[in-house]
Amino acid sequence: MKLLEGKTALITGATRGIGKGIAERFASEGAHVAFTFASSASKADELASSLASAHGVTVKAYQSNAASYAESEALVNQVLADFGTIDILINNAGITRDNLLMRMSEEQWDEVIEVNLKSVFNLTKACLRTFLKNKSGSIINMTSVVGVNGNAGQANYAASKAGIIGFTKSVAKELGSRNIRCNSIAPGFIQTEMTEQLGEEVVKSWIEGIPLKRGGTPEDVANACLFLASDLSSYVTGQTLHVCGGMLT
Repeated sequence: MKLLEGKTALITGATRGIGKGIAERFASEGAHVAFTFASSASKADELASSLASAHGVTVKAYQSNAASYAESEALVNQVLADFGTIDILINNAGITRDNLLMRMSEEQWDEVIEVNLKSVFNLTKACLRTFLKNKSGSIINMTSVVGVNGNAGQANYAASKAGIIGFTKSVAKELGSRNIRCNSIAPGFIQTEMTEQLGEEVVKSWIEGIPLKRGGTPEDVANACLFLASDLSSYVTGQTLHVCGGMLT
């Protein structure tokens, strides 16, 4: 039996990079997948179609702004109407607006906090009634090693990701007695479409500081997500799993 057979997962921001890797891994393990996208409907529909045909599961894409409380409520209600339930929530939506603090605008600060941190509140709150009714659920929040260590030029991003860790621990304590688990994953240097723009020398300098001497892949993060979403981690909650090749060791 597949690890997520018959489960329904809602994943935010899944048309590329880590989110796409999670959607692909979950579908391969038997999960029905609802995922969100920001702008490219054709790309999202193509992914949904390919995953459904490859794995024989139900997959549907939804255009939704995770930073909006109202849109998050509407999204969850529509997913429940389409799928019947939600068993797993992956809060993956995120952006960067990097700048030194002395040059960072209020808009750059607010946008990152709203998309990265407020979205986690929005979606978790919207799914809560279903999880409480089911007396089960796994919430996985995507944080970052930057949320633990900080990084120059990313005060907004680091603050949003550190906030996710505190939120995760608090929710785990609130909901543990209802058999609802909440964990976070802190990826390190993951090689995606975004990191391809950094240049060979920048990538090389990052990799030199990683004990495993390679960048991570979306699949590396997806495998950690699979563990936290499945019954393999039934006694794990309130934790942050670092998928960073030993970068923070």
